[in-house]
Amino acid sequence: MENKSALLQAIDLRMTYRVGKVDVPALRGVNIEIAEGEFVSIMGPSGCGKSTFLHLMGGLAQPTAGRIILGGVDLRSVSDAERTRLRREKIGFVFQRFNLLPTLTVQGNIEIARQIFGNGIPSKKEIVQLLDIVGLGGKIHHRPLELSVGEQQRVAIARALINKPSLILADEPTGNLDSRNSQQVLDLLIDLNRQKNQTIVMITHNPQAAEVGHRTIEMLDGRVVSFRRVPEFVSTAGEVV
Repeated sequence: MENKSALLQAIDLRMTYRVGKVDVPALRGVNIEIAEGEFVSIMGPSGCGKSTFLHLMGGLAQPTAGRIILGGVDLRSVSDAERTRLRREKIGFVFQRFNLLPTLTVQGNIEIARQIFGNGIPSKKEIVQLLDIVGLGGKIHHRPLELSVGEQQRVAIARALINKPSLILADEPTGNLDSRNSQQVLDLLIDLNRQKNQTIVMITHNPQAAEVGHRTIEMLDGRVVSFRRVPEFVSTAGEVV
């Protein structure tokens, strides 16, 4: 049943891939609600359906059955063009691979993200303000190879924020990072959620990373097998805040 107060809902979501003559189910009836301002972590072993679920939440693919409702709009019921518009206006994506263009500066990588989405070119002031949020205010003219891997991921997060999305979908955002850079990226996501009320859904294999969210959802074999609410945030120093 549709909950009009939820930012995103998955209702009896199913996805089956055809491999040769065999149907391979990736999702087997997933039901999840994400509230505005929530930080939700999704965990599970490889092949459990996490990434498929994220792609469906982001309107990057259509389910075999079931519904994704984003901001009250059923993504199944709209045209491809309308789904693309909703995706570029409502969702920011952060992936394990940073997908930065190596020939462009930090400024250029952020500018092109908005241009691709048809929203014009952001001002330099707007980009600097965004880079200040992710801790890279002095790196606007650097190219990706002049940055650490952690800094590159923070640029990718800034790029995801440029269109002021309602929802950030992060697929293993710390997967290519060492422990120090991973913590910096997680701290940034926590700050965005707590200070900016940014709604975030993060896929991770790391149980410690999953603890930074309000809620952890565990998946197995295409199904949700458990929900666990994290009672309080824990700071990097280990103090409850």
